Amino acid sequence: METTARDFTRNASKYLAAAERGERITVTGNGRPVAVLSPVTKEPVPDHPTDPMGDDGIPVFHSGSRTH
Repeated sequence: METTARDFTRNASKYLAAAERGERITVTGNGRPVAVLSPVTKEPVPDHPTDPMGDDGIPVFHSGSRTH
């Protein structure tokens, strides 16, 4: 599904309900995609493998990967 930013602003509840049903919504601005609204997954989202920040905000590396 695709909508303009203006329509999304005016009808946000409609698009949130669509996302709850499992739909993915692309929001456009000036005819170009600017955002995607998608359903929340039940699986945990892993940390990005290139994210160098530790939980305390200090970069942490160990053998090229993040440690916790």
